[in-house]
Amino acid sequence: MLVDFRPHARLRGNKPPDIAASLGPVVEALSEDSADLDKVRVVCDWVQYKQNFRELVDLRPILGLAQRHAGTDPAVLPDGGREEEIEIAIDVRRGADPSLKQRAAALLRDRTVCGSGDRVWLEEFGPGSASLVWDFNALYWRDLDLWEKSTGRGYEQALPGGESDARNQDAARGLIGELFAVWDRLAASGALPEELYVVELGVGNGGQAKVFLDELRALDAQHGGGYYRRLHYLMCDYSPHVLDLAREAVAEHLGHISSFTLDATRPSRSLGFLRQKVFLVYISNVYDNLPSDEVTQLGGRTYQVQTRAFLPAAEAARLAELLSVSAPAPVSVEELAALVRKLPRLGPALLAEAAPALFADADAAVTFWREVWSALRLAERYVPLTGLDLYELAPSVNGEMLRPLLESGADVRMHVNNGALASFTDSLTLLHPFGKLVCHDLFVTDVQAYRTNFRGPGKYDGSVVNWVNGPLLAHVGRRKGFEVHYAPFAHRGGGNIITMTAQVMD
Repeated sequence: MLVDFRPHARLRGNKPPDIAASLGPVVEALSEDSADLDKVRVVCDWVQYKQNFRELVDLRPILGLAQRHAGTDPAVLPDGGREEEIEIAIDVRRGADPSLKQRAAALLRDRTVCGSGDRVWLEEFGPGSASLVWDFNALYWRDLDLWEKSTGRGYEQALPGGESDARNQDAARGLIGELFAVWDRLAASGALPEELYVVELGVGNGGQAKVFLDELRALDAQHGGGYYRRLHYLMCDYSPHVLDLAREAVAEHLGHISSFTLDATRPSRSLGFLRQKVFLVYISNVYDNLPSDEVTQLGGRTYQVQTRAFLPAAEAARLAELLSVSAPAPVSVEELAALVRKLPRLGPALLAEAAPALFADADAAVTFWREVWSALRLAERYVPLTGLDLYELAPSVNGEMLRPLLESGADVRMHVNNGALASFTDSLTLLHPFGKLVCHDLFVTDVQAYRTNFRGPGKYDGSVVNWVNGPLLAHVGRRKGFEVHYAPFAHRGGGNIITMTAQVMD
């Protein structure tokens, strides 16, 4: 049996976790079970997100290689695969829970079906980026106004500190100074375009755009370059509600503003007319909120982490009972599961219209949505990847890009950040030869950090959050001719936000 205690740095902190309390009950459960301990891994994480998709303890089958059928995705296990090993995952933050041994024993008894007796399944196993949780994530941004009305607070209040670092004035002035230096050089040689384009992906409530535009206008008045007159600022977001708020925030600059509702993973689909014309692509707290797979290297073999969304049986029964209060007949857990699957597709307003006996109005459906989101969990299993070259991370990005990271040392599990990678590579095509991409987000900048800390997925309000695989983006960027650098956010200390910059190599 191999034990991997990942939050080891906490052992020397002011309040070190009790290893015996977290690990002892699970070892006791294993000693009373028939599992072959040579084929058992125990992984202990400190899941820092209080709202997350993890159970206190869970069991992850590590599947063996199966015969590959012609035409099948190598990341999807054909029928007939066999379980060779198991991984038991413990959330150390909740490790003192007295039910830990009982839960571990139940999982071991039922390990051939991943604890299905205590779970109401909502989907089949598949890559993490294709999970139902991302449909809920999209629903959150699509119907953000209904969620905020129900919670009584704006989504930015869910961020650490209650606001984004994007609106920092010093940061804006620094960016503008760099832009002016580039524009001055181009103007001196007669190469400066008449129209100066800046693109912001993920505009939030418009705070960043307002700070940037206010500062640029003021600095340009001092500088005398006439750059504000030529500026075109493109605000882009998935959520029409967010764009409406942002436009209100920058009302005095509307002559310089265009807004686009778009998919952040494919910005060039809407902005292709700006290819190689944009001097700044600005992004803040977007990449961590885009769909992601995970991969792992165990004992020299590479696996994809497949996920399957479910509701704990007790939570499903509670939700079905709540719905049954106003229903003409009791709601079964099977009917509940069908409603949950419909919710992200229809949205709460249409769901209330489709099931008036269950939901008095859209507000009632939003309350149901919030309850479901709170209860939603993910089961996981490890499926062998038969070839990294057959695994597409993002359009035009081959899985071979992962090899140097996966083979960088001991066993490791990491995010692929497929959505962020797609957005990043697509955004690079928009940049002017002297342009740059600047992104503030939760970046992992060293592969070793994946071996020592839990990096998501967690829940921010009604959305999903994962840390972003910085070494992978940097590796891909270099292959495409861009220098990628990471540095702590320079204008506020003590946070986790990292600034990434990407520019064409000299």
